[in-house]
Amino acid sequence: MKLLLSHADVLTLENGLWRTLRDAYLGVDGERICYLSETAPREAFDAEKNLRGKLLIPGLINCHCHAPMVFLRGIGSDLSLQDWLFHYIFPTEAKWTDRGIRAASELAILELLASGVTSFSDMYYRNAVTIEALDRAGMKANLCRSTQGRADLPYRENTDCREGIALFREFHNSCGGRIKIDLCIHAEYTNTPETIEAYSAACLELGAGMHIHLSETRREQEECVAKYGMTPAALFEKLGTFRNRTTAAHCVWLTPEDMEILRANGVSPVHCPSSNMKIGSGFAPVQQMLDRGINVTIGTDGAASNNNLNMLEEMHLASVIHNGYTGDPTVVKPADVLKMATVNGARLQGRPDTGELKVGMKADLAAIDLDRPHLIPAPDYPAAICYSAQGSDVCMTMVDGQILYENGEYKTLDAERILAEARVALRELYE
Repeated sequence: MKLLLSHADVLTLENGLWRTLRDAYLGVDGERICYLSETAPREAFDAEKNLRGKLLIPGLINCHCHAPMVFLRGIGSDLSLQDWLFHYIFPTEAKWTDRGIRAASELAILELLASGVTSFSDMYYRNAVTIEALDRAGMKANLCRSTQGRADLPYRENTDCREGIALFREFHNSCGGRIKIDLCIHAEYTNTPETIEAYSAACLELGAGMHIHLSETRREQEECVAKYGMTPAALFEKLGTFRNRTTAAHCVWLTPEDMEILRANGVSPVHCPSSNMKIGSGFAPVQQMLDRGINVTIGTDGAASNNNLNMLEEMHLASVIHNGYTGDPTVVKPADVLKMATVNGARLQGRPDTGELKVGMKADLAAIDLDRPHLIPAPDYPAAICYSAQGSDVCMTMVDGQILYENGEYKTLDAERILAEARVALRELYE
């Protein structure tokens, strides 16, 4: 079906700069954008949706998430990362069943779609269950099986790694290409050099991407230097991880030499401001990475350390916190933050056909209702999105030309069923 979205303002990218088409027309033919202009099309469309008073933006891409952790929202708050993980999160996760993962994944998808997210990169386990939920929803995602390795566990006996490779072989580019599978090394401190090196080589052989946590805390950085005489970034480079297209979550405690390693290897860092501030990790050197030409992106992290999956809130924080701690109001501009949440995220995920609105690209977009008191006036749309807009201002989310969410209604999911099943699964988990 050919659908015309009419009379909306549309944010487009031209030569790396945001440009607004006013009172414009965006045509969708199947999965792709077929028309975009301030002039009405001459060709006929099967249906037209008047979006006057709305702003169309590229769908937001959440580049680091642990979606099922919505069920762990509020667990173990106000602790250091290591105490939080090893004393609360890992023991609770060990009790989960497929039913719990399914219910949590669907709950997370509701939350993501309602705030304009069209794709996310997820690090977790029992991923096949999450893929089933994504298939029903019609959403996009890059998923990976979180992998850990112990000193007493040789790589050839590591079931996490075997599951990650099997997941790639079964599901990569499934669901019409909406689902991509990456491999995952959870972190330097939860793995051995043998596992990191061998799994990085396996990733390269498969042609997969790699998703890791990197330099999230000062303790992680300093203990790695104490153990190996080098930072986590230098260690991952030495062991071959960065020969793969790599997603590096957090990147808070990078040295200038670390940033050069990321730049030289094309690694994409993921800025997670809410999580980093809540856990007390610190402030990632975002402007320094942008100045080096590094492909910086944005993610929410899991809801246990955020405590929500609201990308517009992450974009707001990314736009303001660096001004505060540097004392410089000119750093990390909204226009750059909007790129981090869209086109940069698409590059990280290996999706060259999304991340911006132009003819020929996939119709992955979100509509923001401008008729809200806090968005009047909005003379500079990137600034309005990052400084003023709320997740609740999203009134439509479209993936591959299909409307998945509109004005509080989920078009492909039964929200009432999902909420009811989530409550039952939560009782089972915590009892």
